[in-house]
Amino acid sequence: MCLKINYTLNDVDKVAKQLINNVTTKILLLNGEMGVGKTTLIKSIVKNLGSIDKVTSPTFSIVNEYQTKYELIYHFDFYRINDIEDAYNFGIEDYLYSSNWCIIEWPERVKSILPKDVDRIDLELNSDNSRTLKLN
Repeated sequence: MCLKINYTLNDVDKVAKQLINNVTTKILLLNGEMGVGKTTLIKSIVKNLGSIDKVTSPTFSIVNEYQTKYELIYHFDFYRINDIEDAYNFGIEDYLYSSNWCIIEWPERVKSILPKDVDRIDLELNSDNSRTLKLN
């Protein structure tokens, strides 16, 4: 399934709902340049999955955990990891195979250990400050 959405940040909640309704897995890989709005989209996804937790970027902690009524959401930011060994050291596999939501920023840094069954979300910033989201 390929989904393409052009949106502004004012529409991010609507986009998050549409995205949640179209993904086929609970492992979401968010790709895009710094400042494209990955964390903003994740905040809305977490909210629309039913969590009332405050969502912040896990740039320094690597992973943040959010609670919904029925499950957990893990939010990863691998921008600052040095190598794949860093991911193994904090138990990445336990998270990926937990059956909870895993939303990953900068997934290319751990590409070799990711499951095959994931949803890839590419984000681009357009010249008019709108965004284009592609779900593959």
